[in-house]
Amino acid sequence: MKLFKHAETLAVGDSLSWDAVLAELPFNADGLLPAIAQQSDSGEVLMLAWMNREAILETLSTGRVCYWSRSRRRLWRKGETSGHHQTLKELRIDCDGDTLLLLVDQQGPACHTRRSSCFYHAVRGEQVVVISAPQPDSESLSSQR
Repeated sequence: MKLFKHAETLAVGDSLSWDAVLAELPFNADGLLPAIAQQSDSGEVLMLAWMNREAILETLSTGRVCYWSRSRRRLWRKGETSGHHQTLKELRIDCDGDTLLLLVDQQGPACHTRRSSCFYHAVRGEQVVVISAPQPDSESLSSQR
Protein backbone atom coordinates (compact mmCIF):
# COMPACT_ATOMS: atom_id res chain seq x y z
CA MET A 1 0.00 0.00 0.00
CA LYS A 2 3.02 2.27 0.24
CA LEU A 3 2.92 2.63 -3.53
CA PHE A 4 -0.61 4.03 -3.53
CA LYS A 5 0.25 6.43 -0.69
CA HIS A 6 3.26 7.59 -2.73
CA ALA A 7 1.04 7.96 -5.82
CA GLU A 8 -0.96 10.64 -4.00
CA THR A 9 2.02 12.98 -4.42
CA LEU A 10 2.52 12.42 -8.14
CA ALA A 11 1.77 15.09 -10.71
CA VAL A 12 -0.34 14.68 -13.85
CA GLY A 13 1.72 12.74 -16.39
CA ASP A 14 3.96 11.01 -13.83
CA SER A 15 3.82 7.23 -14.02
CA LEU A 16 4.32 4.06 -12.03
CA SER A 17 5.44 0.64 -13.21
CA TRP A 18 2.47 -1.63 -14.02
CA ASP A 19 4.31 -4.58 -12.45
CA ALA A 20 4.80 -2.61 -9.22
CA VAL A 21 1.16 -1.54 -9.13
CA LEU A 22 -0.09 -5.07 -9.85
CA ALA A 23 2.11 -6.40 -7.02
CA GLU A 24 0.55 -3.87 -4.61
CA LEU A 25 -3.12 -4.43 -5.46
CA PRO A 26 -4.84 -5.48 -2.22
CA PHE A 27 -6.79 -8.53 -3.40
CA ASN A 28 -9.21 -9.86 -0.77
CA ALA A 29 -8.87 -13.28 0.91
CA ASP A 30 -10.36 -14.90 -2.21
CA GLY A 31 -7.83 -13.15 -4.44
CA LEU A 32 -10.44 -10.74 -5.85
CA LEU A 33 -11.00 -7.03 -6.37
CA PRO A 34 -14.33 -5.38 -7.17
CA ALA A 35 -14.56 -4.04 -10.72
CA ILE A 36 -17.11 -1.47 -11.85
CA ALA A 37 -17.94 -1.46 -15.56
CA GLN A 38 -18.92 1.91 -17.00
CA GLN A 39 -19.95 2.69 -20.58
CA SER A 40 -17.07 4.77 -21.93
CA ASP A 41 -19.07 7.20 -24.07
CA SER A 42 -22.18 7.80 -21.92
CA GLY A 43 -20.77 7.30 -18.43
CA GLU A 44 -23.61 4.91 -17.52
CA VAL A 45 -22.60 2.54 -14.72
CA LEU A 46 -23.33 -0.92 -16.09
CA MET A 47 -22.41 -3.47 -13.45
CA LEU A 48 -20.14 -4.55 -10.63
CA ALA A 49 -18.23 -7.80 -10.86
CA TRP A 50 -15.03 -9.29 -9.49
CA MET A 51 -11.60 -9.75 -11.03
CA ASN A 52 -8.63 -11.80 -9.95
CA ARG A 53 -5.08 -11.30 -11.21
CA GLU A 54 -5.62 -13.68 -14.14
CA ALA A 55 -8.81 -11.89 -15.25
CA ILE A 56 -7.06 -8.51 -15.12
CA LEU A 57 -4.12 -9.76 -17.16
CA GLU A 58 -6.36 -11.47 -19.73
CA THR A 59 -8.50 -8.35 -20.07
CA LEU A 60 -5.45 -6.17 -20.65
CA SER A 61 -3.89 -8.58 -23.14
CA THR A 62 -7.03 -9.27 -25.20
CA GLY A 63 -9.07 -6.10 -24.84
CA ARG A 64 -12.16 -8.23 -24.09
CA VAL A 65 -13.32 -7.96 -20.50
CA CYS A 66 -12.92 -11.07 -18.37
CA TYR A 67 -14.15 -11.39 -14.78
CA TRP A 68 -14.03 -14.03 -12.06
CA SER A 69 -17.39 -15.68 -11.49
CA ARG A 70 -17.78 -16.34 -7.78
CA SER A 71 -20.78 -18.63 -8.35
CA ARG A 72 -19.12 -20.72 -11.08
CA ARG A 73 -15.66 -20.46 -9.50
CA ARG A 74 -14.01 -19.81 -12.87
CA LEU A 75 -13.08 -17.07 -15.28
CA TRP A 76 -16.10 -15.47 -16.92
CA ARG A 77 -15.56 -13.82 -20.24
CA LYS A 78 -18.36 -11.26 -20.45
CA GLY A 79 -20.63 -12.19 -23.35
CA GLU A 80 -19.32 -15.74 -23.85
CA THR A 81 -22.87 -17.11 -23.87
CA SER A 82 -25.02 -14.02 -24.53
CA GLY A 83 -22.82 -12.35 -27.14
CA HIS A 84 -23.10 -9.12 -25.11
CA HIS A 85 -19.38 -8.64 -24.63
CA GLN A 86 -17.46 -5.69 -23.32
CA THR A 87 -14.46 -4.19 -25.08
CA LEU A 88 -12.03 -2.48 -22.73
CA LYS A 89 -11.30 1.16 -23.50
CA GLU A 90 -9.38 1.92 -20.28
CA LEU A 91 -8.72 0.31 -16.91
CA ARG A 92 -8.47 2.67 -13.95
CA ILE A 93 -7.56 2.00 -10.33
CA ASP A 94 -8.97 4.00 -7.43
CA CYS A 95 -6.78 5.95 -4.98
CA ASP A 96 -6.44 3.02 -2.52
CA GLY A 97 -5.93 0.43 -5.23
CA ASP A 98 -8.86 -1.59 -3.92
CA THR A 99 -11.40 -1.00 -6.70
CA LEU A 100 -11.09 -1.16 -10.47
CA LEU A 101 -13.02 0.95 -12.94
CA LEU A 102 -13.37 -0.49 -16.42
CA LEU A 103 -14.35 1.97 -19.12
CA VAL A 104 -15.92 -0.28 -21.73
CA ASP A 105 -17.83 -0.40 -24.96
CA GLN A 106 -20.77 -2.66 -24.08
CA GLN A 107 -22.36 -4.62 -26.93
CA GLY A 108 -26.01 -5.26 -26.09
CA PRO A 109 -27.39 -5.17 -22.56
CA ALA A 110 -24.96 -5.54 -19.67
CA CYS A 111 -27.40 -7.22 -17.27
CA HIS A 112 -28.52 -10.84 -17.45
CA THR A 113 -32.09 -9.46 -17.26
CA ARG A 114 -31.47 -7.85 -20.69
CA ARG A 115 -31.45 -4.35 -19.17
CA SER A 116 -28.72 -1.94 -20.23
CA SER A 117 -27.46 -1.72 -16.64
CA CYS A 118 -27.66 -3.98 -13.61
CA PHE A 119 -28.58 -0.90 -11.56
CA TYR A 120 -32.27 -0.64 -12.44
CA HIS A 121 -33.76 -0.52 -8.92
CA ALA A 122 -34.04 3.04 -7.56
CA VAL A 123 -34.97 3.93 -4.00
CA ARG A 124 -37.69 6.57 -4.16
CA GLY A 125 -38.91 7.50 -0.70
CA GLU A 126 -40.14 4.30 0.90
CA GLN A 127 -40.37 2.40 -2.39
CA VAL A 128 -37.90 0.67 -4.65
CA VAL A 129 -38.90 1.38 -8.23
CA VAL A 130 -37.83 -0.45 -11.40
CA ILE A 131 -36.55 2.31 -13.69
CA SER A 132 -35.67 0.49 -16.91
CA ALA A 133 -37.22 -2.23 -19.04
CA PRO A 134 -35.50 -5.26 -20.54
CA GLN A 135 -34.36 -4.86 -24.11
CA PRO A 136 -36.03 -7.27 -26.54
CA ASP A 137 -33.80 -10.20 -27.39
CA SER A 138 -32.85 -10.85 -31.01
CA GLU A 139 -35.26 -13.84 -31.25
CA SER A 140 -38.29 -11.77 -30.21
CA LEU A 141 -37.22 -9.00 -32.57
CA SER A 142 -37.00 -11.36 -35.54
CA SER A 143 -40.38 -12.92 -34.69
CA GLN A 144 -41.94 -9.42 -34.71
CA ARG A 145 -40.73 -8.69 -38.26
